[in-house]
Amino acid sequence: MTSPGTVGGDERIRLFVALRLPDPVVDALVAWQRDALGGTDARAIPRENLHVTVAFLGSRPAADVEPILAELREAAAAARPIVLGPRDYRETPRVGMLRLTDADHRAHDFEQDMGRRLAEGGFYTPEQRRWLPHVTVLRFRSAPRLRPELPALGEFSPSDAALYHSVLRPSGAQYAVIESAALGG
Repeated sequence: MTSPGTVGGDERIRLFVALRLPDPVVDALVAWQRDALGGTDARAIPRENLHVTVAFLGSRPAADVEPILAELREAAAAARPIVLGPRDYRETPRVGMLRLTDADHRAHDFEQDMGRRLAEGGFYTPEQRRWLPHVTVLRFRSAPRLRPELPALGEFSPSDAALYHSVLRPSGAQYAVIESAALGG
């Protein structure tokens, strides 16, 4: 577990919960972004921002951080081992993403547990659509309509789950881990 960042008072901060990726997976994704997704006016998501979002909480009072972290710790400790792998590449009108397989639906189970805990605490309204694990890898103004081969990631397990602070900047969002918790205790 990492130590909490410094937030406090009545300040409002943008928060989300995500699964963190192991360094070798991030290394492979960065190389894939460069080799398979480069050559367009699309902007690659920086290495430090690659993750699998579980729940976007939006703007929350800083006082919510500690109770949200308590729920994250409990959900992470209860999680069964998660195994993900590349499924396909998909573009929406604004982003390119690598969608992931979810062996035994354990990532989905974690997302459901985390969402339930956060909703019961009044911190989150779950989305109506079914959650699908993915990593956003590109941002763009108009879809480049890429059809890349998938990165050679094989199956992998997230390193942990974390509560992130998202700061919007003119150059793009900057994410900072407030605290992370090991999956499965």
